[in-house]
Amino acid sequence: MLDFKNRKMTLFKYKNTLFIALAISLTQISCGDYFEVTDNPSLVSNPSINGMLTTATHKAAMNSYNIAYAISNYCQYTASSTPGSATDNYEPTNTSSTWDVLYYSLSDLEDFITKSDQSSALHHKGIGQILMAYQLGLVADIWGAAPYTEAFGRVNTLQPKYDSEEDLYNSQLTLINEGLTNLAQTSTVVFAQNSDLIHQNNIARWVKTGNALKARLLNKISKKSSYNAANVLAAIDLSYQSNDDNANMNVFNGINPWANVARNNENLLLDGWLSENFINHLNGAKFGTEDPRIAKITEKTIEGNTYKGTRNGQGNIGSNTAKDECYISRKSPLTGDAVNLTIVSFAEIKMIEAEAALRSNNRDRAYQAYQKGVEAHFLLLGLTQTEVTNYLNRPYVNVGKENLTLKDIFREKYVITYLNPEAWNDLRRNDYDIKEFNLPLNAKLSTFIRRLDYPNSERTENGANVPTAVSLDSKLWWDKP
Repeated sequence: MLDFKNRKMTLFKYKNTLFIALAISLTQISCGDYFEVTDNPSLVSNPSINGMLTTATHKAAMNSYNIAYAISNYCQYTASSTPGSATDNYEPTNTSSTWDVLYYSLSDLEDFITKSDQSSALHHKGIGQILMAYQLGLVADIWGAAPYTEAFGRVNTLQPKYDSEEDLYNSQLTLINEGLTNLAQTSTVVFAQNSDLIHQNNIARWVKTGNALKARLLNKISKKSSYNAANVLAAIDLSYQSNDDNANMNVFNGINPWANVARNNENLLLDGWLSENFINHLNGAKFGTEDPRIAKITEKTIEGNTYKGTRNGQGNIGSNTAKDECYISRKSPLTGDAVNLTIVSFAEIKMIEAEAALRSNNRDRAYQAYQKGVEAHFLLLGLTQTEVTNYLNRPYVNVGKENLTLKDIFREKYVITYLNPEAWNDLRRNDYDIKEFNLPLNAKLSTFIRRLDYPNSERTENGANVPTAVSLDSKLWWDKP
């Protein structure tokens, strides 16, 4: 039996043309799980363009989950139930499987974009370019420099060079701009029903998502002298106007993967424990009053009927069988069995707007966006307008436009981006400057983690090109002035 997900072969990740034909033929006669039979048209020799779109949209959302899961302990949304775990304590971990699923998806997108171009399917191509930019960003934001221009068979090599972090950033921006250009054209190639799992063939919403991702990308370089708040705000003007615009995907082979984490925990597989830092951000320990969103995120403990988290690095101090600490919940509208995976949301975009407007000293716009972002998140969770109003009137929230700070914006955005990969980017950009955000117990670094180590498989197969001596506390390109 061939297990292609676990095979550490560079030829699959970078699509050397000679070997891919063989790989596809082997997949067709094996029970390997390189692709899921139900959702990947690459299992056939000539996949339809709409089938490839289905795969592309599905994998983009699942990779959003894969990366969010990989970094959730670093964001201190989650914590390990065992003391001294590598993810809690900033030790190097083998990220080969995470790297692989991203490159499998990028390789599929390369084929999808090429076939769309050959078919003059400009709208399909534009969506592919936007999804390529998004997932290339996931790679760059986790590891830094990575293969791109020599990957996917573009150059006849099994050891592609690593593009610099800055070059990868520029490639993302180019892909988004080209994608938006293609979406603005007339295309005669029609979408099949249900082929687009994110926006259901709605091109206007894809234009909004392209601009939302562009605003997020332009805002990421806030520490650079080239940062331009006006460009961020211009992209935001063309992006989301309500929660209805969110880039969501809710088609799964089973249940939402976050709900599966919760279900595993219910079956004593011990996963999905919520961090003490995140729980204290919401339960009143940090700010004096309980945030009503906590009841929509997790459940109270059995003992004491309170919200209690697990300290990163310490592990749980209660029982593994009783619900005496908080976990990811299947009752939550964010992590329930059938709820959406969200790539980017209106609430997040309003916080990006608030930040960019504040950096440009447009305090009226900044404060309005800050309040609107909070409101959007409350309503997304099913809370009432009265609860929104009461929360916005709290003294530490209702600071007024003249007193609004980046710290206020990042405090609220930390809740809004719960279990989203972008949360770690924000924490690093803001130098982890959130109230009482402490190093994990017995952390192996003297400061907060800034990147992940390159996968073992890459060091084995492409070691001549993998950057050497990269410390986990060294900042990425966009994280430095």
